[in-house]
Amino acid sequence: MYKLIACDLDETLLALDNTVSKKNIEAIQAADKLGVKFVLSTGRGYATVQKTLKEIGLYDKADEYVITFNGGAVVENKDNQLLYFKPITFDFASEMYKKGTEYDIGMHVYTKEEVYVYNLFEEERKHLETKMEVIEIFEDNIDFLKGQEIVKILYMNTDVSYLNEIEKEVAHMTEDSDVSYSSNRYLEFNAKGVNKGSALAFLAEHLDIAIDETIAIGDNYNDLAMLETAGLSVGVQNMVPALKEKVDYVSKASHEEDAIHEVIEKFILIQ
Repeated sequence: MYKLIACDLDETLLALDNTVSKKNIEAIQAADKLGVKFVLSTGRGYATVQKTLKEIGLYDKADEYVITFNGGAVVENKDNQLLYFKPITFDFASEMYKKGTEYDIGMHVYTKEEVYVYNLFEEERKHLETKMEVIEIFEDNIDFLKGQEIVKILYMNTDVSYLNEIEKEVAHMTEDSDVSYSSNRYLEFNAKGVNKGSALAFLAEHLDIAIDETIAIGDNYNDLAMLETAGLSVGVQNMVPALKEKVDYVSKASHEEDAIHEVIEKFILIQ
């Protein structure tokens, strides 16, 4: 039997209005009663997922966990205790930020508690308003963050082909980092070896759960390492089409149609 489900947040668990459906909540709680851990696995910081944890009944609970910052941190929900944390260097963050000012993009800079956003397009402002609070910045450098731990930096543009070109142009700068895409708008830069897959492996080992006893559910490229690591890989119907052939199962439902309920019912509840 599977003992742990690692589930992406945006475009996977959450509907477009940033809420969890009643059927998804019921399925998560039914799995919890069977002792199956439900672990949010997200590119967001842990401070921004507390509302969702309250919705699904896992807020501030001991021995329940969240994978955040694309695997940059693993956190126990009780008092947000860090079990694992791997930031990027300030020099790398600063270099990527300065380079980013040369492009027609927005940028997010993530510290443990805050998200700073440069060049906040109006469309991006609307996209974020139900997801997280951000601090808008206008400086052409991030010297004001010296001394703080920066977990990741990302470039934002809804033209993914444009981000693809940028990724190629900055490749010489990112050889010692982990690069991924999410939400069909973000090009993300974490520390080398940091991804949702390595974080899932860390958490499974911490909990003495065999990796074959884990399920990963996702929709986008920043979920790929997690999907490849888990014992069972699941994509929601709305996942990036190119990834569907890489997973063991694709749900019939999308993130707007109770996909997580479908997965839990099929692989946990009906045995």
